[in-house]
Amino acid sequence: MLVAKEKPLTIVIAADTYPPDVNGAAMFCYRLATAMHARGHRVHVLAARGDKGKTYTEIRDEAIVHRLESHSVPTHEYFRIVFPWEVNRQISKLLSDIKPDVVHAQSHYMIGQRTIGWARKNKVRSIATNHFMPENLDPFLPFPQWFKRIVAQNSWRDMGKIFGRADAVTTPTPLAAKAMRERAKLNRVLPLSNGIEIGNYELAAGEEIIKNEFPTILFAGRLAVEKNINELIEALPLMSQVPDAIIEIVGGGEQRAHLEKIADELQLRDRVRFLGHVTDEQLRQAYLRCDVFCQPGTAELQSLVTLEALSASKPVVLANAMALPHLVDEGINGYMFTPGDRQDLANKLDQVLVLDEQRRAKMGEAGHEKVKNHAQEKTMNSFEALYRGHEVSTH
Repeated sequence: MLVAKEKPLTIVIAADTYPPDVNGAAMFCYRLATAMHARGHRVHVLAARGDKGKTYTEIRDEAIVHRLESHSVPTHEYFRIVFPWEVNRQISKLLSDIKPDVVHAQSHYMIGQRTIGWARKNKVRSIATNHFMPENLDPFLPFPQWFKRIVAQNSWRDMGKIFGRADAVTTPTPLAAKAMRERAKLNRVLPLSNGIEIGNYELAAGEEIIKNEFPTILFAGRLAVEKNINELIEALPLMSQVPDAIIEIVGGGEQRAHLEKIADELQLRDRVRFLGHVTDEQLRQAYLRCDVFCQPGTAELQSLVTLEALSASKPVVLANAMALPHLVDEGINGYMFTPGDRQDLANKLDQVLVLDEQRRAKMGEAGHEKVKNHAQEKTMNSFEALYRGHEVSTH
């Protein structure tokens, strides 16, 4: 248990990606900063700036954010990298000026590597969290597969070397923890869920949601190659039991034009609705009005959007890949489909949508119950305990 009278901490979160970036890691860092600020801690964030220019500092509600000089990556819409020879001294000076009690690196790449190294040298407590597998970079590396394998192997080795210097290492799921122990040779990795505010996605007392005219499948997230949204669109005309279903797609990304072209070619533009970037409330409304949520991505270490859909009491149809199977009790709160098999995906969507509203609601209730293990309060309590050097149980 945390002691109420313990002094506030000065916390530095070292993040490669941070809002306005839209992805799971950026959202986790924002929620972490917000929660720690609300608990009375002083929070600073180190992150790549989102455009050209020199390093600068901005004051946000949740933290003081230091935006480091960065450079665009030609193969990615918004991801940016920092060059060590440009920012390492800046990072060290910022940390020396801030005088943190603890630093929390969100990856082992440039910003995290320098931050953990500084903490080790200056005897400051450090926590390291990994949000993705090195193989997730494959779609953005314009190299042959054999070379990508070498890059991934080197990245795992570097992860072990750099994160091995931290006082505690975490990752969102047991699957990822197992991979890090085996491939990065890290002895102790705590699986700590990114956490969500479960109550944010529940119907309020007396609230009514205007449903769409047709059965609705929802996808939310970045429109990126590894999300395999094309498979969802291509499965739509293969649905035989619910042939009038529509898809709502929330989010933006480099694949949007390609996905719109697929919908045009299949003559599905009236049944595939691209909603683009939306507000938090609009996303909440999308969860609540849909009939089933689908995540066809095969590179998910946790999938915050799936957790949010479950907390909105919606059945899910998920790719049988990475961490997604941990979120499905087959036939109870949803189904898994074989990645790449459009007909199998269509069949599983049919299985959910053919149910009457009462039976679908029962599946949704089972999902809502399952997601209670991922309550954000529990996650933030665990990280605050780690920051203070306390032992944390993941059970």
